[in-house]
Amino acid sequence: MTWTAPEAPRDSAHFKAVTADERATLDAWLDHHRRTLLWKCGGLTAEQLKRRCVEPSGLSLLGLVRHMAEVERDWFRYRFAGERPGYLYCSDDDLDAEFDVAGADAEADLAAYAGEIELVRKTTAGRSLDETFLDPRVGVEMSLRWVYTTMIQEYARHNGHADLLRERIDGATGH
Repeated sequence: MTWTAPEAPRDSAHFKAVTADERATLDAWLDHHRRTLLWKCGGLTAEQLKRRCVEPSGLSLLGLVRHMAEVERDWFRYRFAGERPGYLYCSDDDLDAEFDVAGADAEADLAAYAGEIELVRKTTAGRSLDETFLDPRVGVEMSLRWVYTTMIQEYARHNGHADLLRERIDGATGH
């Protein structure tokens, strides 16, 4: 039997936060974008997830999932929390390795993405949006609020890519 990515329900949970406080609103929008990426992958085979179908771009849906796992880890755990978890797919010699999906295991990569999100949730639980840290990459003091807004824009951009990729793979559209 061929493995397929689990179907993810179309998400509208963020609409429950339209009058929420800032933290609940940011959490809702970030989770919305996370679920949207999974929704775009739902029901596709590993080979479809690896497909690079918007030339000349080398993007694939699986590459985007792997990239966002790296980005979640980098911004929340490495930069904000000061952990040193290492890379999931990249290396210091190849910072774009997450996009090389030829030999990737899609099922394991989707599980790693889900696991990374759970670790990020634990990392940010109970932390103030006003909490600051010195970004080790650029040497600038930043707040957790800034990380949330950075992540929301990163997902929004890549979910646009995911829209185009999914449409090219099987004609599925929607947001």
